[in-house]
Amino acid sequence: MVEFNNVSVWFDDNLVFKDLNFKVNDGEFVFVTGPTGSGKSTLLRLIYMDIFPNRGKVIVGRFDSRKIKKRQIPYLRRRLGIVFQDFKLLDDRNVFENVAFALYVTGAKRKEINRKVLMALTEVGLSHKKNSMPDELSGGEQQRVAIARAIVNEPFLILADEPTGNLDPDTSTEIIELLKRINLRGTSIIMATHNYSIIEMVKDAKVFQISNHTLVQIK
Repeated sequence: MVEFNNVSVWFDDNLVFKDLNFKVNDGEFVFVTGPTGSGKSTLLRLIYMDIFPNRGKVIVGRFDSRKIKKRQIPYLRRRLGIVFQDFKLLDDRNVFENVAFALYVTGAKRKEINRKVLMALTEVGLSHKKNSMPDELSGGEQQRVAIARAIVNEPFLILADEPTGNLDPDTSTEIIELLKRINLRGTSIIMATHNYSIIEMVKDAKVFQISNHTLVQIK
């Protein structure tokens, strides 16, 4: 599903990864941890091909970083769900429209959009908030909207970049429990976090730590 082969990345004179090898299989829940600035977000950006390795290759599904064309990148991203720490909701659109936005770009028909958006909002427990604006929601609700947007296209993989970083402990627990349920449905999840209490909530997850410009599996 995701495979890094001898990946090296650097920015100017700043080495981030050197000869990194990493694999995620279908249905796995994987944590990537490490201190701020160690490369967690860079790893996720390599997966959704926002950046590319200086050496080596990244394979995501049928897409190869060495062969993918620029016009193919949106098709890769349609197969991924991406959740950020700061939610990245559109302030001028209600909850329904925020989630539907991920479908409009695919050319989906209105009937299909309605069905999929309501299913995704039901999954995250927010169907009753479909007409609310983002500023009317709590932080936890906004993150659940972001997760609904991430799953509405039925991705094979969700990338979560510090998704609980702006949330209180109780709300963080709710978000992790939601992601666990999504994972049990068969969707793989890669989550970047520096919070070990979050990692301990997912007993069967694999845990990788960024160390010396590579990944070391610690669980």
